[in-house]
Amino acid sequence: MSEGKRTGGRAPVGEEQRMAGGLLHRTESGVLWITLDRPEVLNAVTREQRKRIIALLAGASADPEVRAVVITATGRGFCAGADLRAGRPESAGAEDPAPGPDPAGGPERVPGDVARMIRLEAQPFIAAVLDCEKPVIAAVNGTAAGIGAHLAFACDLVLASESARFIEVFVRRGLVPDGGGAYLLPRLIGPQRAKELMFFGDALSAADALRMGLVNRVVAADELEKTARAWAGRLAQGPTRALALTKHLVNTSLDTDRASAFAAEAAAVEIAMATHDANEGVASFVERRKPEYRGR
Repeated sequence: MSEGKRTGGRAPVGEEQRMAGGLLHRTESGVLWITLDRPEVLNAVTREQRKRIIALLAGASADPEVRAVVITATGRGFCAGADLRAGRPESAGAEDPAPGPDPAGGPERVPGDVARMIRLEAQPFIAAVLDCEKPVIAAVNGTAAGIGAHLAFACDLVLASESARFIEVFVRRGLVPDGGGAYLLPRLIGPQRAKELMFFGDALSAADALRMGLVNRVVAADELEKTARAWAGRLAQGPTRALALTKHLVNTSLDTDRASAFAAEAAAVEIAMATHDANEGVASFVERRKPEYRGR
């Protein structure tokens, strides 16, 4: 298999590919499945994995054959945070997902290094999910801590196994939340709830996350993949461009004034009306039949 196929953000339909560093991906029935596959460290995410996922999501946006994305993981953890000790035997676990910004034995850092790493690595990782032009589902199979929790929260829809937990672990290590956490959480659950999670760093159960509005649905562990497949399948059969425009409007709604939001809405409706799927949707309504959307 050529490197171009491995990194181009698209796998042959029905064929699963293993990327270097414990990452699986496959595309089937219009759905791109991205699976973190380092269960021995509860899928703590490495720098290389972040880069690969960013590339896959960018590829999904550009690929008309991809109409929805699912991000999930193997084993009992979804993502235990950033693994800054990748390649070392004491690599991260769920309760202690990563050391601070200057782990023992690492290269000496100078002022500006950490901020640069956050700007160039952690933030683009989360932004890639928010900016993906296809709907993204998180299927959270276990503990999601630190940037692993933010990866889930950035997705458009979040399914969680009953055993899933979400931990804003940063305060436990004297750190400030990164990877967009202070941007995402207040928008999802309000500033007071966000501060509670970030100030105390307590583990949040799937049931409590559902009550707070951080996840869409909690299912039994053996139903997680089935539910994710069903939801992704519905999205993959939908009007893809309309979904992309809707996602953009919702994601930007809290960052703009009413006049700008209304102008963006009018422009989005205009763009959508020029698509095949909009015409098909109207025609199917008039003809009293089920629409057959092509994602175009």
